[in-house]
Amino acid sequence: MPAKRLNITFWKVALVAIVLVGAYALYQRLFFGLGAATHLSDAFPWGMWIGFDVLVGVALAGGGFTIAATVHLFHIEKYESVARPAVLTAFLGYALVGVAITLDIGLPWRIWHPIVMWNPHSVMFEVAWCVMLYTSVLALEFSPVVFERFGLKIPLRLVRAIYMPLVIAGVLLSMMHQSSLGSVYLIVPDKLYGLWYTPWLPVFFFVTAVAGGLAMTIVESYLSHRAFGKKLEDELLEGMARVMVVVLSVYALWKLQDLRLNHHLGLAFQLTPEAVMFWGELGVGTLLPAGMLAVTRVRRDQHLRFFAAVLAVLGLIMGRLNVAVTGMMRSSGVDYFPAWQEFAVTLMLVAAGFAAFAFAVKYLDLFPKHEMVGARPPALTPAFGLRGMPTANTLVVGTLWVLVAIGAGLLVLADSREARSRGSEPTQEVVLARPVATTMKVSPPYAFALGQGSPGVVTFTHESHLDYADDGCKTCHRRDFSLRRAGQAHSGAVTMARMEKGELCGRCHNDSMAFGVTDHCDRCHK
Repeated sequence: MPAKRLNITFWKVALVAIVLVGAYALYQRLFFGLGAATHLSDAFPWGMWIGFDVLVGVALAGGGFTIAATVHLFHIEKYESVARPAVLTAFLGYALVGVAITLDIGLPWRIWHPIVMWNPHSVMFEVAWCVMLYTSVLALEFSPVVFERFGLKIPLRLVRAIYMPLVIAGVLLSMMHQSSLGSVYLIVPDKLYGLWYTPWLPVFFFVTAVAGGLAMTIVESYLSHRAFGKKLEDELLEGMARVMVVVLSVYALWKLQDLRLNHHLGLAFQLTPEAVMFWGELGVGTLLPAGMLAVTRVRRDQHLRFFAAVLAVLGLIMGRLNVAVTGMMRSSGVDYFPAWQEFAVTLMLVAAGFAAFAFAVKYLDLFPKHEMVGARPPALTPAFGLRGMPTANTLVVGTLWVLVAIGAGLLVLADSREARSRGSEPTQEVVLARPVATTMKVSPPYAFALGQGSPGVVTFTHESHLDYADDGCKTCHRRDFSLRRAGQAHSGAVTMARMEKGELCGRCHNDSMAFGVTDHCDRCHK
């Protein structure tokens, strides 16, 4: 018999290299701890492994519950051909999320504690249980593909008998989990930057997960077409793209309106790293793909549709990383950038997901047979077509690199500007009246903007208030005023009407704890 030739390709070599480097980084993390393998710290304990491996991984798995609900609950059966790969993608995503959470906690061998040590008052408890339950549900939803492959008829009948309740449970669990990840960050109103903190954060997480799941299905179908020769369901993908336009547009308008009502929209027009990342998320990753997919020609062109879906996926990734990393750095007082081990482990998990998907395509009936019989992967097209014009693939990749270069340049410019401004602003060291572990640097006296009809400017100083604050800094900064942005409230404007109702300064200046705000005007307005 002729000997089989070993089929070595660039992507196989790259996969092996990524796994080897990731395994070494994983060894360092498990045997030497988080401090040796990451740039995490007590001031910044959640970084890339939470922001990308957990928040992004869960969101990109949103196609599982979206397509399952479309096919089995709303009975739109024409999308059934993309249901199996969508469920597999969701299962792989959640399985890898479980691995990432295990790696991120300080003592990985205690990952089982939420099963027996219940804390129903914690959002993280709900997150842990939803991950476990939904991963189990996804495994059962995908199990018919495995049972069919090995001819296991009895288990196949059992699963099919309970398939509809499984789908309903999966949709409910995923909806709860997608939103509850946003609920985790509701407890840090004075740490999360104003461009991202909002009571609507759980809803935003859910809406963007729907859009991201649809975008990921489009990307997955295109890549399967290129890699395995699978037939491209243009009509189905065009329908998904049409829904994406609505979901992305609703999210963008809702987000901008929320920023306006919370008086945080101005932060988006400052040259800061946060503003650059915000427009990368909302502009490049939301408004641009929504505008592109609103054009019929773009939705029908497989390359342009894929490009718009990639932008939406990148926007989702940036949105989650903005909440977990960008939005938390300023309040932490540290400049966090992931260590190479964090990148290596993350790439290893992503590569494992791609390898598992390819394995399923090869050995399981993942796609309908009529889409795979006689199919061959399309030949790679040259970079330039007729008359030296670049092809669609080249334009897509080139445009992505241009956008990355522009974003990197703006980030460098914003960082340098922030560094110059920090060096020129005076800081004042104040030792708090109440015992604390360290000395804090607080802002110099702040003059509030002169309102209409105001008898004089109000200048706030920390020294005149610290001696009377019953709970230290928390007295004012826990519920009323921002700890990062001097003179700004957590929500709404600073007005006398609110103070007269007992809000903001009126909580203490009520003629009981301190002089009232309705008299002694000259004590504040000077």
